[in-house]
Amino acid sequence: MLPTLLFSQENISGMIMEANDKNEHIGLPGANVYWLDTSIGTTTDIDGKFTVPYQKSYKKLVVSYVGFKTDTLTITEPKMIQHWLKPTSDLDEVTVTSRKQATSKSYLQSQNVITVSSAELLKAACCNLSESFETNPSIDVNFSDAVTGTRQIKMLGLSSPYILIATENIPSVRGASQAYGLSFIPGTWVESIQITKGAGSVVNGFESIAGQINAELQKPTTDDKLFVNAYASVNGRLELNTHLNTKVSDKWSTGLYLHGNLRDKKFDKNNDSFLDVPLKKQVNVMNRWQYVNPEKGFVSFINLRYLNDNNQAGQVNFNPDTDRLISNEPVLSGDEVWGSEIDTRRFEISGKLGYVNPEIPWQTLGVQFAFSNHVQDSYFGLNQYDIKHNSIYSNVIYNSIISDSRHKIKTGLSFTYDDYDEFAISQDFERSERSFGGFFEYSYDDLDKLTLTAGLRFDSHNLLGEFVTPRLHVRYTPWEKSAFRVSAGRGKRSANIFTENQQLFATSRNVNILNNNGAIYGLNPEIAWNYGISYLQGFNLFGRKADITFDYYKTDFKNQVVVDYETPSEVNFYNLEGKSFANSFQVEFNHNTFDGFDLRLAYKNYDVKTDYISGKLSKPLTPKHRLFANAAYETEANENTLSQWKFDITYNWLGEQRFGSTVANPPQYQLSGNSPTVGTLNAQITKVFSSKFEVYLGGENITNVKQNNPILSADNPFGSNFDTTFVYGPIFGSMYYTGLRYKLN
Repeated sequence: MLPTLLFSQENISGMIMEANDKNEHIGLPGANVYWLDTSIGTTTDIDGKFTVPYQKSYKKLVVSYVGFKTDTLTITEPKMIQHWLKPTSDLDEVTVTSRKQATSKSYLQSQNVITVSSAELLKAACCNLSESFETNPSIDVNFSDAVTGTRQIKMLGLSSPYILIATENIPSVRGASQAYGLSFIPGTWVESIQITKGAGSVVNGFESIAGQINAELQKPTTDDKLFVNAYASVNGRLELNTHLNTKVSDKWSTGLYLHGNLRDKKFDKNNDSFLDVPLKKQVNVMNRWQYVNPEKGFVSFINLRYLNDNNQAGQVNFNPDTDRLISNEPVLSGDEVWGSEIDTRRFEISGKLGYVNPEIPWQTLGVQFAFSNHVQDSYFGLNQYDIKHNSIYSNVIYNSIISDSRHKIKTGLSFTYDDYDEFAISQDFERSERSFGGFFEYSYDDLDKLTLTAGLRFDSHNLLGEFVTPRLHVRYTPWEKSAFRVSAGRGKRSANIFTENQQLFATSRNVNILNNNGAIYGLNPEIAWNYGISYLQGFNLFGRKADITFDYYKTDFKNQVVVDYETPSEVNFYNLEGKSFANSFQVEFNHNTFDGFDLRLAYKNYDVKTDYISGKLSKPLTPKHRLFANAAYETEANENTLSQWKFDITYNWLGEQRFGSTVANPPQYQLSGNSPTVGTLNAQITKVFSSKFEVYLGGENITNVKQNNPILSADNPFGSNFDTTFVYGPIFGSMYYTGLRYKLN
């Protein structure tokens, strides 16, 4: 029996479920349920149940969930509601009452969450997760260096190590996978992405500082039985993705997900003797099992995954069989060829088990477990870097209510274990980290204007000690179609200085670890507080839906491992002495200008400064100003064939970016203080022929903007001034691609 509120207010309760052939009660947690043209609503709990206030003036109840068609229900009286939502793939079975937004923001959640659906991911050449944010202004994407082709993301002016990146709420891109892990998650595997700005939930751990990114994967029960995506680009990249899903029994379903990536053509468009993009081979396989037993209240997932990723970069005529060098080579003759190889092998197994008490449905129990073995063997010219990382993550979460459904609680225990074995700067570094923690999170929702989430966790860590992590999120709705949010929280983490900064190996800089009396590489853990304020307002403009968002976040470091590139011949790591902060302001405007056409505009301002040994300086290669514009248009789908056209165009403009100091270099290897401004334009056209088949054609950087001389001292890569880290814009120039998608339901 569905839970009802225990206080005297007229309400409507119900359950939102995932449509299936047998109309089984498979609840959809986190679905939005709200009254049309109001900010009155809620989100479904872990088993898909909800309660919302009811007034006679409320007639239309909107139910939405990412990956499913939005439905609008006509309500004439208070009653119990059971409603099944259809996946977006079931286009021939669904009557669409409103067009689902590819990117959505909630007016109801206490946290500032942006949800990116698979429809948004298809707007660009989304071949892996690191390329999934080109059409989202909240995430910055840039290259970490000029040789490895590694894309680095940033949020609130801080790089990815300060972001908790999870797969289905299990931290996944961390430790040894921090630099390249986003490229290990194929874009077609992703069902949706949730981007949380600022301090996240204590349930997911203590490491998050700038925010959280969670990728929900495709599920065997809702994904297509067969899905094929083939991709080819003019820079020599070929990819093939295949999903095979089947129902094994009434309760078990399984999916086999295959990804292959190959680039074997060499390009040097700027004639600096170095490859513009690395050569690459990747094989990525995942087997996913899903178990659903609604009668007994169980649902679970088991994932098995193997990855083999090989990259070759460096000079065009580099041959790894004959030209590979290591740091103990004899004196160089001058005829050597600079090259790099990064070979990664990764195996992981993860599982989730959820239980809903059939007798007391608001009491649930969740168990998460993950194990990964990550091995990277690599070298960059004379610099060798190898790492082995074994990781265990486990989390037990209990959910219930206090008195009534306005008061929800989450509590549980977590354990993590990380064993690192590294070889860097001609030294061995080994350590093991173990942490055991408990957490409690309370949520209050008055079902009208106020939502509050307050969390606290305590952890005992063998290297970081015992510490407390508080987090707070508050959402208040002062008037219709608005959400005013504030947040505050603390984060703590151990910096993996080598794997997080692998671009330093593609230089001739000497690496120094200063004031080394800490527990990790001789350094102390990083500690920061994040404070945020956000305001979302929806309104009608020219008779069409629009919204505007203002965000301001401040990250204040109490300690930070400073990465100092201010001496041209060195990279220095040391504990912060003084202040370090990152201030981020963003304004974003969205407008449904006319049927099928959506416009998104954003401006972002960063103020990121640190007290270096040489004084207080802004963070290198971080633009103070950024402009973003995206326009997307879809023609109306043909009633019989469902054929349609889709168009998408994105413009990014970056202001000047400060270079690290080069004043001590010889004049020919000195750079000006700041980079030029950069503007890039991406576009894609998709022709949908039917619900089963579509073809797409696109281009990145179609205005052919290129950074001049991205590699310092490219003519003498074994000299003392060689540096590949001064990258502020595109290197390759224009890149065009095409592909096709086929799916069988």
